[in-house]
Amino acid sequence: MFKQIYNGKILTPAGWLEHGSVLVEGNKIVQVLNTDLPLADAELIDAKGAYIVPGGIELHVHGGGGRDFMECTEEAFRTAVETHIQYGTTAIYPTLSTYTVEGYEKAIATAQKMMAEPDSPIMGLHFEGPYFSKKMAGAQRPEWITDPIPEDYNRLLKSGVVKRWDIAPELPGAKEFIQACCANGCKPCIGHTAATPEDVDMAYENGANHATHFTNAMSTLHKNREFKVAGVVEAVYAIPDFTVEVIADGIHVPPVVMRQVFNSKGVEHMCFCTDCLAVAGSNATKTFNENEIIEDGVCKLADRSALAGSIATMDRLVRTAVQQAGFPMDIACRMISETPAKIMGIYDRKGSLEPGKDADIVLFDDKQEVKFVMQMGRIARNDL
Repeated sequence: MFKQIYNGKILTPAGWLEHGSVLVEGNKIVQVLNTDLPLADAELIDAKGAYIVPGGIELHVHGGGGRDFMECTEEAFRTAVETHIQYGTTAIYPTLSTYTVEGYEKAIATAQKMMAEPDSPIMGLHFEGPYFSKKMAGAQRPEWITDPIPEDYNRLLKSGVVKRWDIAPELPGAKEFIQACCANGCKPCIGHTAATPEDVDMAYENGANHATHFTNAMSTLHKNREFKVAGVVEAVYAIPDFTVEVIADGIHVPPVVMRQVFNSKGVEHMCFCTDCLAVAGSNATKTFNENEIIEDGVCKLADRSALAGSIATMDRLVRTAVQQAGFPMDIACRMISETPAKIMGIYDRKGSLEPGKDADIVLFDDKQEVKFVMQMGRIARNDL
């Protein structure tokens, strides 16, 4: 049976469509119609005037619902993923911070199994570490930070599950790591870096053209005695095709800086991410010290809220962009769907409401609150 979503404002690649409807069959969008007249035998979903937009694609997320992806278990993965679906994320790249090779392998095994399931929202893994600058470690565990080790990264890349991996491009061996990522279908990104513009140019020339949580944990314009020295931020601004992700929670990146990034990069080269921890989307209030969280290289607890990180969910990114940074609703929604889909090379399947694409659809009310979520044709939330 067809599902027909009508009586809303539909975001299409051509702009907003009013008095139309989205027709879904199974896990695919069949058609975006220019009419909202009910079709015979269709299951009708009245949007009640809501914005009908493509589902959010989360590029950078550490956990949710009280569970952390570094637990590496199916239970933790399922809880965190389903939590984020409730807030408008319909495709997700689970993120693991700096970890051991053995820990990464456990995560790969879990993700591999879940990605093989029908209609899985997991698109692949994101490794945020361990090849970082200790000067820009942030919440990363410094004792696990290292220069690139070819034996390790080649072993992990062969799985085909790691779809993006971050590196500080100033490290010795960074060029070879970036090239290995590209050769194995993994997107190399730069982050947690004190690189020079020359290092950034090298990374870009070899295939790393995306900046992890842009402006956070990276060098920027500074003085060296009487001289001004450019950093990673300025180098990324100077390369037009370099894409960026911004933690749009209004805290990690102030709204005025969000606008500044947008003025330089535009919707085609800027997307939003949550970079959130296990406490996102949960009622958890307890925090733990670092020794309680990780013992003998194993993450014992889901809640890493003692470490720096976001608690945002996808809906908050949209609210912050619209209500605090002054972004138009269509631009904000494109930066959680269309742009990340293009960055990760999955725009043929996701990121817009078009015939033949996956039925990942979210409805927001005029306060940017999520009212309805459809993930691969499954109604995961309905508060209409």
